[in-house]
Amino acid sequence: MERITEKDSDYNNLEAMSVREILENINNEDQTVPRAVEKVIPQIERLAEAASEKMKSGGRMFYIGAGTSGRLGVLDASECPPTFGVPFDWVVGIIAGGDTAIRRAVEFAEDDFDQAWLDLKEFHINEDDVLIGLAASGTTPYVIGGLRKANEHNIITGCIVCNSGSPVAAEAKFPIEVVVGPEFLTGSTRMKSGTAQKLVLNMLSTSVMIQLGRVHGNKMVDMQLTNKKLVERGIKIIMKETGTEQPTAAELLLKYGSVRKAIEASFK
Repeated sequence: MERITEKDSDYNNLEAMSVREILENINNEDQTVPRAVEKVIPQIERLAEAASEKMKSGGRMFYIGAGTSGRLGVLDASECPPTFGVPFDWVVGIIAGGDTAIRRAVEFAEDDFDQAWLDLKEFHINEDDVLIGLAASGTTPYVIGGLRKANEHNIITGCIVCNSGSPVAAEAKFPIEVVVGPEFLTGSTRMKSGTAQKLVLNMLSTSVMIQLGRVHGNKMVDMQLTNKKLVERGIKIIMKETGTEQPTAAELLLKYGSVRKAIEASFK
């Protein structure tokens, strides 16, 4: 397969550019990413609908990946509980090499074809769940192996890749192929490819959580109130939704400990 993610950059002699030129050229490339994502909205829709149905029935959503892709999966999964108030095991991010690899690359971890399934088995993954493989190149053995074993166990599989016709996409029942073209820095898929994967993950998890009823109107009524900023945000949401003044809203939030419960209680 042709790997566009490894093609030579359209820019050369980067070291001869001024800082302004470097920044403007990176920005020019970055502006192409949302358009690439727009083209695959139907693919994202199919995976989001499949994941929503599984999770409505008690299933979970897993991300597996290596390097930048793996870190992005861990990031998206870790942000679901504070944003939507869901349990920490509803969306699970697993990176090749384990949590150590979040901060420091683990050599050859992505080349282990069998390890992803071993990692997933620790969470007792089953056919009620959904597995999404993240690999900019679409060729990561860790991800291919995980998806293949999941398919053998009748688990719904999806992927987010940045090359067309990749082995990862071939394994996924719901592939998402966001082709963003060569990177500004040749082969550095933490740039446009990483941005594309982050955008798709945002779209995927947010749309799934909305389908699961974790949003009211356009507000994060189930968010975890883990700092002063979020408490203040919660109070403002209660004020807007109920028409109460700040002291009453603050009292409701203190009493019920949840924006959703405080709003519901005010209408009883």
